[in-house]
Amino acid sequence: MQTAVDEVLTDPSVNPFLFPAPPSTRLQLSVIVPARNEAHHLTHTLDALRNQQDSAGNPLDPATYEVLLLVNNCTDHSYKVARQYQQTYSDFPLHISEIHLPATKANIGTVRRLLMDEAYRRLTISGSSNGIIASTDGDTVVDKHWIYYIMQEIAKGNDAVGGRILTHPEQSLVRLYHLRNVMYRTLVARAEAILDPSSNDPWPRHFQHFGASIAVTCRVYDQAGRLPEKPYLEDEAFYKALLRMDAKVRQSPHVKVFTSTRTDGRVDIGFSEQLRFWANLDHSGKDQLVEPPAALILKFRNRQKLRAYWHNRSQATGLNDLTPIAQELCIDDQWLKIELKMNPFFGQLWEKVEANMQQGQWSACWQLVPITTAIQDLRTFLRPYIDA
Repeated sequence: MQTAVDEVLTDPSVNPFLFPAPPSTRLQLSVIVPARNEAHHLTHTLDALRNQQDSAGNPLDPATYEVLLLVNNCTDHSYKVARQYQQTYSDFPLHISEIHLPATKANIGTVRRLLMDEAYRRLTISGSSNGIIASTDGDTVVDKHWIYYIMQEIAKGNDAVGGRILTHPEQSLVRLYHLRNVMYRTLVARAEAILDPSSNDPWPRHFQHFGASIAVTCRVYDQAGRLPEKPYLEDEAFYKALLRMDAKVRQSPHVKVFTSTRTDGRVDIGFSEQLRFWANLDHSGKDQLVEPPAALILKFRNRQKLRAYWHNRSQATGLNDLTPIAQELCIDDQWLKIELKMNPFFGQLWEKVEANMQQGQWSACWQLVPITTAIQDLRTFLRPYIDA
């Protein structure tokens, strides 16, 4: 079906024009899939979602989950491919809508928010108080246990789950840059788990929380203010909103998806843009530059100390001990003492601390370094912990 643009953009929670068919009364999870000119990828994407299994290899009950596919501003046959798929697999709970947004709204942020709002509405009216909104993309293939492990992580008490995004092997220098970035950020996550451990996100974990694989409960989606209205990097903004309210975010190694390393992405800023940036680095002979491990280690250690103070912020004693923390983070200690008491969430406090650090002397004190150097330094730091 084609949807009236003005009606949807007004308020999809009040005007549910995207997917009017009633949800299953046993619906637990709604998968949202934005698709723009993905005719060559959609069949693989939908096959993976249709053939979901539990850990024992048993098919998931199709009444417990659904797929909401929004084909938007396409110039190819994506909608036709989707409709043919729906007709071929009529028992698969696939709901399809087509929309043509005006140029000012034709972006991934608008489309993903429309979808997530609609998933929230459908899960809410189905009576699923613990309903889960799961997001992926039209060029992405989820792992066969993707939904099962999302549900398992939420059942453990987590509010949101970031999935591991893997790329298909290929011979290219761009992929080499990508793999270096993955290695660096994985080592950073390992150091973070040691220096500032999280009970709900223990090691092993990863570092990703992007639109190709992120899930959130309806309750926390609403509390976080829904997906931010941004034309791009909406997933990163949403992740920050979750951290700001101390939501329990699990970056689970069991939740996995596979995507391509194409540089002709459908958004101006995103993974494909990052790949293009790395390609340009290669052409110019420049290094990938990243934050030095010594700075990260100092940051994680002080964040852990500050978190402990925040939990005991009602007590007046010990606040003078914040001065060494403030000095190492290059921020004003009096400002830190005031903010410590004012912020109801630690995540909210830490966001302000990081912003203050960047406005101060932190960047001047810690210059970026080549990523290969950083990887070696992180391995050296982690070796005693890994060998122990």
